[in-house]
Amino acid sequence: MRNLGDNELKINIIGLGYIGLPTALMLTKGNYEIVGTDLNQKLISELADKCMRFSENGMEELLKEACNRDIRFTVEYEQADVYIVAVPTPYIKTSKKVDASYVIGAVTKILKVCPGDCVIVIESTISPGTIDRYIRPLIDGHEGVKLAHAPERIIPGKILFELENNSRIIGADTNEIGTLIKTIYQSFCKGTIVTTDIRTAEMIKVVENTYRDINIAFANELTKICKEAELNVYEIIRTANMHPRVNILSPGPGVGGHCISVDPWFLVGDYPGLANIILAARKINDSMPEYVLERISEIMEKEGINNISRIGLYGLTYKEDVDDIRESPTLQMLSIMKKHLASGIKVYDPYIKEKILENQFLEFKEFTENVDFIIIMVGHKQIIEQLDIIRNKIILDTRNVIEIEGVYRL
Repeated sequence: MRNLGDNELKINIIGLGYIGLPTALMLTKGNYEIVGTDLNQKLISELADKCMRFSENGMEELLKEACNRDIRFTVEYEQADVYIVAVPTPYIKTSKKVDASYVIGAVTKILKVCPGDCVIVIESTISPGTIDRYIRPLIDGHEGVKLAHAPERIIPGKILFELENNSRIIGADTNEIGTLIKTIYQSFCKGTIVTTDIRTAEMIKVVENTYRDINIAFANELTKICKEAELNVYEIIRTANMHPRVNILSPGPGVGGHCISVDPWFLVGDYPGLANIILAARKINDSMPEYVLERISEIMEKEGINNISRIGLYGLTYKEDVDDIRESPTLQMLSIMKKHLASGIKVYDPYIKEKILENQFLEFKEFTENVDFIIIMVGHKQIIEQLDIIRNKIILDTRNVIEIEGVYRL
């Protein structure tokens, strides 16, 4: 491997999605030779034309700047000094264990082209022990190939800010490899970078997202309890959080995204019988879309609404002001309805510009004109800024983001 301080150091990023692409672009600030690889030829063509596939503050500008520096996009894996693997890691629905097939596939292809001396960095979130179980056996016989784990710590909507400012963990087998990878990430990361061993790094990332999942589950369970007790859960949480050692998160219609709704399952799958609170939290959060449906049914009966086609779901993404629909609570809820042969409910999201559902509207005004009962599933700024348009509708606000008299809450 060439010297780390040498500007000729070549880095190949594998997977150009929400994690891989921003990382590749940020790495161009370090004056390394950067190659971004993805098997999707259409995506590669779009990036070569400086076109973004997803919306993110500052990304289009960064893409244009990076293209003026030393970066290329290709469907081919290339010889490089360092490989950063940022591919999906879903969980297996039956066993709840991590599905490492994408990572295994990427590493297998890397080994076919890599030089004798290189470092493979797994940035995808994986369960503790994944590298030992699945990746180390692949590199047996490749003595010069070293491994590291640098799990991502970013959220859509703040990707570039968090890439630059969040602290990072780097797991490596030796101090030498840890320092090498740390130096690369320091080319754009201003946060504290901690080095440790690989299994510890794997566990830390999963624990972070599991902690948040459990906290959200407490808020959601508290919502159900307060509904039964006829108490205002929002007032209770707000007042309880005045205590200096209490920080209850906000309840909602479910948990989405690729991290919080997925990573805790890794621990449930690997440690059955031990991950009891984690399993309970996952069940509570996964139950929320169905709980929202129950609330919709109660409100329909109370308001005398019979026609489901006059009901509209506002928000398809998993969080506010982004276009990411992965594991979206709205899509979870629609899936439940489909199982019960319920159809006709209308949907709108200002961040989803193309039609992906049969009853989806692309214009807010048209959506509101065709519904009498609106369920706010996502607290986009757009609906907060346009309250006058929906003020006379029946509203269920699952995110507690609007202040209109008579609005129903969870």
